[in-house]
Amino acid sequence: MSLLTQPHWRIIDQSSLGSLFEAKQSFAIDDTLCASVGSKLSPPVLRSWVHHNTIVLGIQDTRLPHLREGVSWLQSQGYHSIVRNSGGLAVVLDRDVLNLSIIFPDSEKGIDINRGYDAMVELVTYILKDYQVAFETREIVGSYCPGSYDLSIDGQKFAGISQRRLRGGIAVQIYLCVAGSGSGRAELIKNFYEIGKSEDESKFSPPIIVPTTMASLSELLNKEITIPQIMFSCMVALRNLGATLENSGLTLDEIPVYEGNLDRMIERNDKALGSLGTNQ
Repeated sequence: MSLLTQPHWRIIDQSSLGSLFEAKQSFAIDDTLCASVGSKLSPPVLRSWVHHNTIVLGIQDTRLPHLREGVSWLQSQGYHSIVRNSGGLAVVLDRDVLNLSIIFPDSEKGIDINRGYDAMVELVTYILKDYQVAFETREIVGSYCPGSYDLSIDGQKFAGISQRRLRGGIAVQIYLCVAGSGSGRAELIKNFYEIGKSEDESKFSPPIIVPTTMASLSELLNKEITIPQIMFSCMVALRNLGATLENSGLTLDEIPVYEGNLDRMIERNDKALGSLGTNQ
């Protein structure tokens, strides 16, 4: 049975908070929800989130020899940088990039890692159903944060999926480039890596970014697509799978857990970026 087929979904929609909300908070929230769902204190969760002009770095990116110079350059371009608490590489978030997290409890026998990824691919299939477009799931070489679960149309990536397992919960996260310039975002990461890397190949060698390998859904489908439209399709998909949906925020019991997770995220970022990681 598909992991999306659940009797009840808890919906936390934070896609409209924009500049009032920063990515460190999002990763702390997902870790909090992993603990709640893993402890059976919460049903499965779908959470949406949008952050303005933010570069989310992976742990590997912090090994760049000239990381601070790269982050300073991003800052000069109007982008705030944070380091997430998981692997992967740098990605761009802005007002036209929708992030979705689906959070399940791990079963006693354990949910195969590919099954978690496949659930998110299935959700995107439902979301894009009305557009009558086929997409591929494979690594797109030349994109930023490449992986085997890159989603692409005609060789151009519009989304990437990651997964985090914590305290009995599984958070599958996707960033969907809904509108704007995919190649423009890729050019930003390309320049960041050019500034941050070293000539010494024995050090961390970032991927070679080819901006034309990336595009937004609006560009690929040649029509204006908005985040509210995608969110509506997402809710319809879950209802059509037989679920009841409950709009929610963090509970009173979850808030102290969230605050502890946020403190750890802040500590991690202060250690990696210092004052460069702060908003301007």
